[in-house]
Amino acid sequence: MNRNNFTVLRGGLLDTADTSEKIFESAYVTNTRLMGVISMYIHFKLPDNPTMSDLHQFFYFDAEEYGFETYRSLLGDDPEALEDISRSMISGLGGENVPITLREAMSLLQEYIRFNRQAKLPLPDGFTEYEFLLRQSITLTEPERYVLMKKQCCQIHTSCERINYFLMRVFGRDFSAAAFLTDGACQLDEFPSFKAATLCKNHIEPGDTPNSYICESLVEFDDHYHITISTVQTNDSQITEFSRISDFKVSPAEASMMLSRSEFITVFELLDLPESFTKTATQKTTMAMIHPHESGTLYMLFHPDNKHVNKWEYRLNDDVMGMYFISNGGQLLCAAYTIDDIRALEHDLSNSSFAKKLIPTAKYEFQEPVLYEFIQSGFEEFNTFVDAIRTGEES
Repeated sequence: MNRNNFTVLRGGLLDTADTSEKIFESAYVTNTRLMGVISMYIHFKLPDNPTMSDLHQFFYFDAEEYGFETYRSLLGDDPEALEDISRSMISGLGGENVPITLREAMSLLQEYIRFNRQAKLPLPDGFTEYEFLLRQSITLTEPERYVLMKKQCCQIHTSCERINYFLMRVFGRDFSAAAFLTDGACQLDEFPSFKAATLCKNHIEPGDTPNSYICESLVEFDDHYHITISTVQTNDSQITEFSRISDFKVSPAEASMMLSRSEFITVFELLDLPESFTKTATQKTTMAMIHPHESGTLYMLFHPDNKHVNKWEYRLNDDVMGMYFISNGGQLLCAAYTIDDIRALEHDLSNSSFAKKLIPTAKYEFQEPVLYEFIQSGFEEFNTFVDAIRTGEES
């Protein structure tokens, strides 16, 4: 048989991320390191691939407990699919995307892979796609490490913002990021008996001397809550002193009372099937985190930034703007914790193309949040659920 009678056809093997040559295009990292988590994105061109000529990689890193937690990728250049991944990996962080070099990106990935291996945490699926970023070991110089950390951190404007971020990192036992906010001589591990903890709430008051502050913090780890009292000294740009005064345990019920706040809920009846409400229903839902439940679908809406850290009383969940819950029973519940936010969500709905499918039926203000209780309650109608709450309170 004459070999010249055959035509060589390119197979599908080259249309993979694993086998193609990769040419670096761009990368960025979110400037959310002081919140304890960052997302990183890298874009490569794949010149060997005849159809899928782009590789988009997304990495999610947790500096406190979970290390390199999530990896997602997209082969090709589908704008909608790319936006979906970006939204799920980045939109809830409240930061900005800061360009980084390939060397910096490789360094970050290798740092968190070391974290996982030391903590005996599994690496995310897709190792064969990002394994090539490990072949050259990257060791940054001290100035390079400083520059990279600065890219990962947002600009701090006030003392209260600096203190809240500092305490978040200290209680999370994320001392490398905490040290970045200090003059380098500040004691960090003032609560050595604590495991990595979440700063749920922090109240800051001026101390007895200039630039000194007293902090009352509610922290949680292993389902245990502690109230801590500490003092912090600052100058114009750094934390210079940190010391523990006291700490004591509180019950979950006491912690719940400390964290309790009002919840505003507006109820709408749907004139269409619940599944007709999707991520494109309103301007704000395009950036929502979507959580399915047995009783319906919850859309979590976040503020576009982390300005809630810049307050003399910080609360962990103040980054949440509000929620839309689409019940299987045919209702849309719009919920928020402040008057301004509930009005912003109502405005979002009324200015959407979905508005003609909604009939507003009720508005409520509750002294403490009830939406999650309703989602788990088994009730189909929110009004019936409210009647049951009232009956229970009266009895």
